[in-house]
Amino acid sequence: MSSFKVTGGNTLSGIIQPQGAKNEALQILCACLLTPEKLKIANLPDILDVNNLISLLGGLGVDVNRISSSELELQAKNVNLDYLTSDEFIEKAASLRGSIMILGPLLARFNKAFLPHPGGDKIGRRRLDTHFIGLKNLGAEFHDNHAEHCYHIVAPQGLKGASMLLDEASVTGTANVIMAATLAKGNTTIFNAACEPYIVQLCSMLVRMGAKIEGIGSNLLKIEGVTQLHGTEHRLLSDMIEVGSFIGMAAMTRSTIRIQDAGIAHLGMIPSVFKKMGIRLDYEGDDIIVQAQDSYVVESFMDGGIMTIADAPWPGFTPDLISIVLVVATQAKGTVLIHQKMFESRLFFVDKLIDMGAQIILCDPHRANVIGLDHHHALKGIRMSSPDIRAGVALLIAALSAKGVSIIDNIDQIDRGYQFIDKRLQQLGAQIERI
Repeated sequence: MSSFKVTGGNTLSGIIQPQGAKNEALQILCACLLTPEKLKIANLPDILDVNNLISLLGGLGVDVNRISSSELELQAKNVNLDYLTSDEFIEKAASLRGSIMILGPLLARFNKAFLPHPGGDKIGRRRLDTHFIGLKNLGAEFHDNHAEHCYHIVAPQGLKGASMLLDEASVTGTANVIMAATLAKGNTTIFNAACEPYIVQLCSMLVRMGAKIEGIGSNLLKIEGVTQLHGTEHRLLSDMIEVGSFIGMAAMTRSTIRIQDAGIAHLGMIPSVFKKMGIRLDYEGDDIIVQAQDSYVVESFMDGGIMTIADAPWPGFTPDLISIVLVVATQAKGTVLIHQKMFESRLFFVDKLIDMGAQIILCDPHRANVIGLDHHHALKGIRMSSPDIRAGVALLIAALSAKGVSIIDNIDQIDRGYQFIDKRLQQLGAQIERI
C-alpha cells in the first residue's frame, strides 16, 4: 500500500483547477441504467471510486467508450442482470458505497436488483434507510440476507408513484428515489428532498432525457412518471470539496493560489465559512484567488461568543469540509468550536493533529474545540495514516504546513476522491512524493 512523503513548511504558488465533482459523478453514472440510449458525460474525475463504478457498470453489460480521461460515453442497451449475483460484482459493489445508487435505476427499468452490503469510508454509521424506505414507498420489496451480506430487491408489480417524506435529506437517498420515480407509474411527491447542486444537476439531466420533474433546487419535488428516457450529454460541476480543500491548503501554507473554474455560483456557504475563519478570497470571473496571509483572524459572534462551525443539509455547510475547516483552525488566530453532526467517527483523526502539536480538545465524538496557534508554533511532521478521504486530505494539508517530514500511510483513501493529488500539488511547489 502506498504512502505520501511530505516535506512541509514551504510556500506554494500557482494555478490549480478542481476536478469534476465526485459525488455528482457517482449518481450521474448510475443514471445511464435508466435508458438504452447513449449518455455522454464530460469533466469526470479520474479517481478510484469513479473508475471502480465505471468498471462495475461495464461488468453489467453497459458499453463504455472512453473518449478521454475525463469524458466517456455509456450505453446500457444490453444489461446482464445475471452479473448481479456473480462473485466479481459482489466483490466490486461491496467495496464501493456509490454502488447503492444502481438500485433505483435497475428497479425502475427491470423491476429487480441485487446489492451486497456496500462499503466506503469508516466515518461512523451510514444508514441506508432513506434509500430503502423511499424505494419501498414506490413498491419495492427488500429482502436482507444477513448470512450472505446482501440485499435482494424486487418490484413484482412495477414501481408506482407515491407521496413520501424522506426521514433525512440524504443526497444519495434522494437521487435513488428520483431516478426510480422517473419511470414509475403515476406521480411521486418527495418532501424533505436533498437540494444540493448535485441533485439539481441530476434532475436537470433527467429532464433533458425526457423526465418530468418540478421543484428542482427545492426540497419539494414532484415527478410525473414517463414510459421511457432518452440519451443526452452532461457536464459535471467542479468539485466543491476540492475547492474548499485548496482554500484551506493556501491558508495553512500562507500561499497565494488561484483556483481556476471554481464554480462559484454552486459553492453555497463554503466561501463565507472560510471568510469567517479570516481567510481573504478574491474573485476574477469564475476563479477564486486565495491571497497569502501571515495571519488569519477568526471572527466571533456579534455577542462575543466563540465561533462555531457546524455541518448541515444544503444550503448549510457541507459535512465533507468539516475536516478541512478543523485543520485550518489549528493555525488561525482565535478559537473555533467544530460541530460535526452527521457522523460519529469523523473527528477521530484529530489525535494525529494533536501529535503534530495542534491544540485541540475533543469534547465528544461530534465536537472539537480548536485553539489556533496563529503560525507562532508550526506543526511538526509525524507518521500517520489516512482514515478516510476527507480526513486524509486534511492530514495532507497539515503535513504541507508542518515543519519537517511527514509520512501519510493508507493513501488509497485519498486517491478514492482526489485525482493525481501529488502531481497537481507538485506543480504548485509542494514537496510530496509517493513511496
